[in-house]
Amino acid sequence: MSQTLDEFDHVVVEVSDGVSLHAVVAGSGPTVVLLHGFPQTWYEWRHLMPVLARDHRVVAVDMKGAGESSKPLVGYDKVTMANDFETLRQELDLGQVQVVGHDIGAMVGYAWAAMHRDSVSRLAFLDAPLPGASLWEGVLLNPRTWHFAFHMHRDMPEFLIAGREYGYVEAFFKDRAVNHAPFTHEEIGYYARALAQPGATRACLEWYRAFPQDVLDNRKLGKEPLSIPVLGLGGAGRWGPQLQSMLSEFASDVRAVSIDRCGHWLVEERFDEVVRALQEFLAHD
Repeated sequence: MSQTLDEFDHVVVEVSDGVSLHAVVAGSGPTVVLLHGFPQTWYEWRHLMPVLARDHRVVAVDMKGAGESSKPLVGYDKVTMANDFETLRQELDLGQVQVVGHDIGAMVGYAWAAMHRDSVSRLAFLDAPLPGASLWEGVLLNPRTWHFAFHMHRDMPEFLIAGREYGYVEAFFKDRAVNHAPFTHEEIGYYARALAQPGATRACLEWYRAFPQDVLDNRKLGKEPLSIPVLGLGGAGRWGPQLQSMLSEFASDVRAVSIDRCGHWLVEERFDEVVRALQEFLAHD
């Protein structure tokens, strides 16, 4: 029987001095860690968790800076964030983990797998570019990713978004979606309220401001390609068509799937296809 949202366990784990991560846990079996992107929280995975929890212990985490996790001033490069997750893994005694990351969470997932190769057994990389890849400079110049430069600008985005979180989140979702139906008033409002928490907008934007360091780190890490299985999963209307070639720069065992009639928000837009792909990919023993 699948667990419901009310039956999930919520834990808060200190991962470094004064920094804690909020995690939501369901099920039992091989561990799968779910990492969300901007402007979301662990709540992105709420419908997927009961399905995966039939065969796995599923751990969805609020990334540092978002949701109920700490929002420190520094520490948002993806290597540092990956080290935080490695501490979380140890503190919760999760053993070896399989990681599913979307958007910024995919970038952190790669860093975790590359930095701690005995800890991560599989990586599902959902619809994102990877800083340091050969396509990266083009990404920064692409009008479709205008928000990268905007979010990296110091202070101005916070000033413009403050008090307008709902409108910004609504536009952010719908501009990057092919299927708009899932983005209800309730869905948008949940993430808008999370972004409006004190310090949350600034902290989440720091994920982007760390990109220059991430480029340097990933180019070093990429000199030793990942040997674990890597699944690239993306929307045909967003990053899906580029994932195979991009991820092959950083891993030797890559299979990418581009989902038709789908934008950036895979779980919301094409839930059934995502479930099938992840269930096929994730180990059961």
